[in-house]
Amino acid sequence: MRISVASRPVRAYSLIVPSEIFQASRWTTGNFLFPTRIEVSDKAVVRRKRSWFSVDEISMSIFKIASVHIKTGMMFSDILIESSGGSDPLASHGHSKADARRVKELIENYQADPASRPANPSAE
Repeated sequence: MRISVASRPVRAYSLIVPSEIFQASRWTTGNFLFPTRIEVSDKAVVRRKRSWFSVDEISMSIFKIASVHIKTGMMFSDILIESSGGSDPLASHGHSKADARRVKELIENYQADPASRPANPSAE
């Protein structure tokens, strides 16, 4: 993005927000060898599930998320992220309660922050 000020082009830099990665516990079903990872950034939420020879990766734009559902048990939590587009929800199980709460908090904060919204919402 370029901004002209007094006939001199000045490059405007945006703040780079690091993404946070949350890994499911190896003690839960299906996560022993290859634990599921959820990465939350200011642009998207990505769930990565590895297997022996492949990676199943599902991503969803922050601005297309309709709800975040957390189901907590005695030790671990399940996370269900539903989109507003009607596609399959992003689901992951075996995360710590603190991680599940942090995922929800990050998504809600990124959705509420007007600075992180794209300039042209119809371009998504």
